[in-house]
Amino acid sequence: MEFLKDIWGFLKERKKFWLIPIIIILLLVGLLVIVGGSSSVAPFVYTLF
Repeated sequence: MEFLKDIWGFLKERKKFWLIPIIIILLLVGLLVIVGGSSSVAPFVYTLF
């Protein structure tokens, strides 16, 4: 949680709010890779690509 607080403080202080959508997309892609590679959902994830 400290890492997220540091990122939010950086974005707020430097007015870099345009980075928020990029961070969210990167987190979603990372989650998709983790779920797609290590579960029974993998065949369904691979059909998306």
